[in-house]
Amino acid sequence: MDTSHTEPPARSSAIEAPAIEVLGLHRRYGPAGTVGFDAVRGLDLTVHRGELFALLGTNGAGKTSAVEVIEGLAAPTSGQVRVLGLDPRRDRAAVRPRIGIMLQEGGFPGDLTVAETGRTWASVTSGARPVDEALDLVGLLDRRGVRVKQLSGGERRRLDLAMALLGRPEVLFLDEPSTGLDPEARAATWRLVRELRAQGTTVLLTTHYLEEAEQLADRLAIMHRGRVVTSGTVTEVIAGRPARITFDLPERSGRFESLGLPALPEAQVTADGRRITVQTPRLQSTLTDLLGWAAHQEVTLGSLDARSASLEEAFLAIAASATADTTDPLPALIGSAR
Repeated sequence: MDTSHTEPPARSSAIEAPAIEVLGLHRRYGPAGTVGFDAVRGLDLTVHRGELFALLGTNGAGKTSAVEVIEGLAAPTSGQVRVLGLDPRRDRAAVRPRIGIMLQEGGFPGDLTVAETGRTWASVTSGARPVDEALDLVGLLDRRGVRVKQLSGGERRRLDLAMALLGRPEVLFLDEPSTGLDPEARAATWRLVRELRAQGTTVLLTTHYLEEAEQLADRLAIMHRGRVVTSGTVTEVIAGRPARITFDLPERSGRFESLGLPALPEAQVTADGRRITVQTPRLQSTLTDLLGWAAHQEVTLGSLDARSASLEEAFLAIAASATADTTDPLPALIGSAR
């Protein structure tokens, strides 16, 4: 799998509006005059042109509720949203031809073939690229004569993406794009998304696959209970999270402490039988100390694994911290907000 992370294309020095700008966005569910439920609570977000921005969140965080407003599919309760400098709802006629939307489920008629679906969608898409070109981009050209209902779940997701790309969008919204894809198809989708970004397409991605966000995103934000709790580059979000070293001690070594563990500044060591875990903010120096100690003790560190903090670890820590704050309990209506 290609895990390269290229820099986004340089933006013009000329003053231009961000691709997406959200200021103080609120979205409330429930009839007017009732308590209701605030799914989005004062969201501020800026996505630069040519950038791939990932919006992550715990279940019920409000990310889909927010994205529906940004796409112009729903009205905000309050706040301001601009896409390419325009209001996506009020100026829908001007915005819609310039964006592409891949929903969680496309809902295309099952009795149409893949090619017929493409031609139908192209007929209502301004400046549509050739249907076969769009199908080829996602690897469905050889399935053009197959009915949609006969496609696998992963193939339907690729069809959803092909239809989102028909209009050569300036801004592309991807909602869980790799759900249901096998590893090969997921890797191909990642390559395509990288290529689109390299060509200048702005991408707003929502995903539950943290590895996907880690590999693709220039910047990201993590939402919880309708608010952004952290944002920045992947490096910035995981900064300060400890690296992890794990290994097994051989049975003959006995207790870990009895071997004269070297001083490991700022490290936290835990043992589960012979399995040792070391958490440290200083991965290289801690690993060097451990390896030197093991050589001196003539101890083999079995199944040795050393790695920097991951986005998944940062996400789980952030989610746990946010959930621990019980001053703002989730209302019963949380099921109505995605």
